[in-house]
Amino acid sequence: MTIEEKLKTVPKVEKALSQIRPYLQQDGGDVEFVEMTDDGVVYVKLQGHCGSCPHAMMTLKQGIETALKEAIPEVTAVERVI
Repeated sequence: MTIEEKLKTVPKVEKALSQIRPYLQQDGGDVEFVEMTDDGVVYVKLQGHCGSCPHAMMTLKQGIETALKEAIPEVTAVERVI
């Protein structure tokens, strides 16, 4: 992914996360965008209850990753940072 493509994609990722955020906040959690790599991997930080929840990986992969990949084809994966 070129720098130009990345500059166009990151705002899309942030917008998609803002649409997911209310669902996480209902359960006392949140998600923070950290970075996106040149190969389309999005790194996020799970916050609040999502940070310590035993279902965090399911939320990350089946919820956040699925939603981002559907909305933004350039996203290849979503990974968690601590």
